[in-house]
Amino acid sequence: MTNNQSPNKHRFDLEERTTEFARKVIRLCKSLPRNPINDRLVGQITGSSGSIGANYREANDALGKKDFINRLKIARREAKETGHWLILLNEANPGNEREFQCLVGEADEYKKILSSIISKSM
Repeated sequence: MTNNQSPNKHRFDLEERTTEFARKVIRLCKSLPRNPINDRLVGQITGSSGSIGANYREANDALGKKDFINRLKIARREAKETGHWLILLNEANPGNEREFQCLVGEADEYKKILSSIISKSM
């Protein structure tokens, strides 16, 4: 282990990754035109994408195993929801399919990672 690595580095890597994911979603949303459909979808997706990391962080500070698993399940649901909103935003904004698909794939990856952590924690 190098001097700059903590024993719980993997935990913080996912914290950092989920924050960067939410930042990517925000940057994408800021590039979209303002209209009633986008405004509604953007509000939904910025909330759910940010909640993935927020709930993961809360899980890391959980009061016990049950709280830990519950927070991870919430984060997993937010990842699933984010994928849903990304698909709808892509429908409303054709032409950015590659960027949307990358983000949908990343949201799905978080869902799988969180599912794995949950199953190993039970």
